[in-house]
Amino acid sequence: MSTNANAADLNRMPQRAALYLRVSTGRQAEADLSIPDQRRQVLAFCAARGWEVVIEFVEPGASGMDDRRPEFQRLLDMATAGGAPFEVIVVHSFSRFARDHFALEYQVRKLRKAGVRLVSITQDLGDDPMSVMVRQVLTLFDEYQSKENAKHTLRAMQENARQGFWNGAKAPYGYAVVDAEQRGSKTKKRLAIDPVEAEVVRLMFKLFRQGDGTSGPMGVKAVTNWLNIHGYRTRLGSRWAIGPLHQIFTRATYKGEHRFNRKTAKTQEAKPVEEQIIVPVDSIIDAATFDAVQALLKAKNPRVVPPRVVTGPILLTGIATCAGCGGGMTLRTGKSGRYRYYTCATCARQGKSACKGRSIPMEKLDQLVTDRLADKLLTPERVGKLLVGVLERQSLRDEDYAVSLTALRAKLTDAESRLGRLYAAIESGIVDPNDTTLKERVAVVKSERDIAQVSFDRAVAEMKPETRISEEKIAAFIEVMRKNVLSGDTPFRRAYIRSMIDQVEVDDAEIRIHGRQTVLERLVMGGGAAPAGVPSFVRKWRAREDSNRYRIAVNLASPPHFGDPGLTCPE
Repeated sequence: MSTNANAADLNRMPQRAALYLRVSTGRQAEADLSIPDQRRQVLAFCAARGWEVVIEFVEPGASGMDDRRPEFQRLLDMATAGGAPFEVIVVHSFSRFARDHFALEYQVRKLRKAGVRLVSITQDLGDDPMSVMVRQVLTLFDEYQSKENAKHTLRAMQENARQGFWNGAKAPYGYAVVDAEQRGSKTKKRLAIDPVEAEVVRLMFKLFRQGDGTSGPMGVKAVTNWLNIHGYRTRLGSRWAIGPLHQIFTRATYKGEHRFNRKTAKTQEAKPVEEQIIVPVDSIIDAATFDAVQALLKAKNPRVVPPRVVTGPILLTGIATCAGCGGGMTLRTGKSGRYRYYTCATCARQGKSACKGRSIPMEKLDQLVTDRLADKLLTPERVGKLLVGVLERQSLRDEDYAVSLTALRAKLTDAESRLGRLYAAIESGIVDPNDTTLKERVAVVKSERDIAQVSFDRAVAEMKPETRISEEKIAAFIEVMRKNVLSGDTPFRRAYIRSMIDQVEVDDAEIRIHGRQTVLERLVMGGGAAPAGVPSFVRKWRAREDSNRYRIAVNLASPPHFGDPGLTCPE
């Protein structure tokens, strides 16, 4: 008897069947393959053969190109674990089971070993070699069609993104998806700022850069802890965690540049920048603030800043550099440790062919830098001049806060109005006060009102005088910083110095101290509070000189002598 005849006999025998029904999300061409339609056809197929349907597995909105499908895995586990309650798995077509030809053949053989057959009602094939070959060819075509559909879908989504529309998925925290325009039967959507969540995002960035007014800038972990202690929760009501918060700090959407097509969906590998689409959206954080946060995150990365830079015993470790090659200045000793120098590490490691080398006694450089910081930077006149633009920005910020307050007040009024209507319905007897759904709805609206109230109160507090840079705060900052830079233990002094300046550049006849105005601003706001987290080091903040960067030059009366006793640069 032939194999096809055996297959026909099996089809006529009473069988226990499991149904697997799947449809992909957003496939308009597969509307005729909806779950109800697949179920109707498969049940009719089983009834015609006298098969008993004992279980059903439904997978709505899952791709057939991989096996990361919960119901699919549950079906396979049940079929291959031994003692399966069915002998046959029935699908509408093999493409419903899998669109990857290798995966399909692998699973078919695995099921056959467990005594379970896979049957397609539209591609009813036997087990002979010819049928196996036909099935493999059909699966190859299914796989090709799936990849082509994915390519065309991605092309359409890219064009949609170029036009500034949202392609679906959950909106980032701080934003909401709103209807933008109607095109035929399709409603185009865009991202819009959610006033309440946006205020929380602004708070996160402020805590990271400036602190809460009672401390210096916070790290990601400290911000997470602060939010949770003060009752801030995620959109789903959960406590904040470091991972989601770090994603917010690094997501360019918040500065108005949402990137579409950043990663490959299957492997999550980053795509080339030229393949990414930048979708313009309303910004929550200004670009300068966002970029400054990225620089801080990079500087605090332990992979970038070696632990010895933070914990070493040398005052200027990690920020003293050679003007000739840009390399770091490292500690060298002479005469059995009697002399200590900062010397060019490049010259010390690679010889004078790499850099002619510069060295200066450690005590001399430390004294020059700290004295010049105290005399030329930490004075009311100098700090006031560097921060001259702050008052102008504070005036502009008043206008921004006025807009935010209007939006938050509208959100608060809307929540209170809805809550009032619910209470009125209860009082008038229109609804049953014991109704579970009503109680849940009241709780949700009350939560929205409370969150809006907290955000409104915080926005009002942001406009209070104590949140602004003033002459009193500048004076307090100068007093604290001068004391801690000029005296105390080396690790303590180093933390304060590194919190204030980026680089000490050692040249033949001049030492240049580089820093940033934005750093001064947040330190002044903190009143010179102890630096939080890992001190940052940004060797070159910007390639061009501008008003955001300051430099202090220290002229040396006599250039450092490179032939001091006991100090040599390897040839």
